[in-house]
Amino acid sequence: MNLPNKLTLSRIFMIPVFIVLLSVPFEWGSWDIGSTQLPVAHFIAAIIFIIAAATDWVDGYYARKYNLVTNLGKFMDPLADKLLVSAALILLIEMGLAPAWVVIIIISREFAVTGLRLVAAGEGIVLAAGQMGKLKTATQMVAIAVLLLHNFPFSFIDFPFGTIMLYIALFFTVVSGVDYFVKNWHVMRDAK
Repeated sequence: MNLPNKLTLSRIFMIPVFIVLLSVPFEWGSWDIGSTQLPVAHFIAAIIFIIAAATDWVDGYYARKYNLVTNLGKFMDPLADKLLVSAALILLIEMGLAPAWVVIIIISREFAVTGLRLVAAGEGIVLAAGQMGKLKTATQMVAIAVLLLHNFPFSFIDFPFGTIMLYIALFFTVVSGVDYFVKNWHVMRDAK
């Protein structure tokens, strides 16, 4: 249980706090930001999400820099990302900030890739995330953070940056999923 793996676990433990902040109707007030209002609970949830997302970069950096890459980390890191992103996207639907069909495609891709990883694990193969998957994760994290902040600071100029980023994330989600299956099709083909 090295530092990168502890950071990954901390990301998983932040998810329930994040969910509670967005699910329980806390009466902490809100701020007028441009053309929208940002509830204080949503702001706090967004900060927790951003911190959790930052641990994804930090744990990967330390794992590579200090040669602390482990099979546990290769499994837990993408799982933590999927749990965090799925929870956030589902809550964004409930808040009316993300279309359900986009979230369904993103989460379906995550299930499909996880299924491929499970087949690979059954064959004794650990499939780490590729560069395209990392770009997908980065665009998803930016889109979710901006949407959780009700498009701050872009709400001052009425520019739908969060929505645009969500569609960019959708694009990279689909492309990276196809890329992942193409590069690892041999795992499915050769599975017993």
